[in-house]
Amino acid sequence: MCTKPLARRTQKANRGGCTCTVGEAEGSEKIDGLVNQIGFTLNPEEIPYMNSRILLCTTVLVLIVSLSSSLPAKTPTHVVQPSLPTDYQVQEGFVDAHGVLIYYWTIGHGAPLLIVHGGPGASHDYFLPYLLPLARRNRLIFIDERGSGKSEKLEDPRGYTVENMVEDVEAVRQGLHLGKISLLGHSYGGVLAQAYALKYQQNLTHLLLCSTFASTHEMNEVFVRMKEQMTPGLRDRINQMEKEGLFGHGLDYRKGRYSDEYMTAAWGEGYFPYVYQNHPDPNFDPVQQGVTSWDLYREMWGSDGEFVIDGNLKSAEYLDRLPTIKTPTIIIAGDHDECDPSLSREMHDKISGSQLVVLPKSGHMTFVDQPRLFLAAVTDFITPPLKSK
Repeated sequence: MCTKPLARRTQKANRGGCTCTVGEAEGSEKIDGLVNQIGFTLNPEEIPYMNSRILLCTTVLVLIVSLSSSLPAKTPTHVVQPSLPTDYQVQEGFVDAHGVLIYYWTIGHGAPLLIVHGGPGASHDYFLPYLLPLARRNRLIFIDERGSGKSEKLEDPRGYTVENMVEDVEAVRQGLHLGKISLLGHSYGGVLAQAYALKYQQNLTHLLLCSTFASTHEMNEVFVRMKEQMTPGLRDRINQMEKEGLFGHGLDYRKGRYSDEYMTAAWGEGYFPYVYQNHPDPNFDPVQQGVTSWDLYREMWGSDGEFVIDGNLKSAEYLDRLPTIKTPTIIIAGDHDECDPSLSREMHDKISGSQLVVLPKSGHMTFVDQPRLFLAAVTDFITPPLKSK
């Protein structure tokens, strides 16, 4: 027969220098067993007095237990750990932003965090699944900017401007009845987020500027240095293709985008060390990066290649206005970022009270290279600390 050991409850009572340890056991115990459980050593001549000592210690223990049970229980001081939901429903739809349908995709619980993507002309898809853990504490609202992803495209590309996209963000905020929001912008989305804050900061609780720039002029200087650091062979190939013109080559269906050769040279070789460092995406394909909104891209970025911004985005010069931003702001960049960390440091200097986080071994895709550090920086910034009770 198998017997399960009985649990022992141990309590100690101190009285007159005597410590007794009393344990529960099934049935009666022998004298020798009790002697071994008493917290002092008995000489042989003390054995006749053992029963009285046991009685004394037991009586003291009973009194202590009785008194302690009669005292009011003290409520322990501890940090309240809120229970997190386990079910996360996805909602999607469109908001009519002054005649342009803007696609949104939401998930999560808590204060709203609206997220705007880069490109210009990409979509929100590249944030997923990396930013999903933020949904445990915040309602995430991803949008596709006008002309991008699932949002409505314009017949006239001149409607693709930072200023119009600012109004699209505001229309989404109002249309979804979000109230005050935290706004996170990555890459070009960070430019859009700055422009929004400069006009509508009264609607913001937090501003998060990730791997971005406040001056197109300074960003173009970064591109000049980037080219200087290339191998001569790569730089010569890129310069030659840019000199010949990057559009209108090949079969008709390819004339409206970069050639595969240029995309591979620019994005796969030139940009790559500044996009990924610690954890490159094994599915990264420079040619697949060319699946974008090209009419928007050429209108805003320009048509002269990846290493100069000469479209209408060149009007983005916000450095002198950044000191007017009073919204709590965090600026995040990778130490090998395409948007050089020096740009982030300058923004940090201009925005009073802002925080600056430069992630190690990280390129432009900080949330891919250093997901734990990125998510921790965002969460610590926008989520208030748990209250003690």
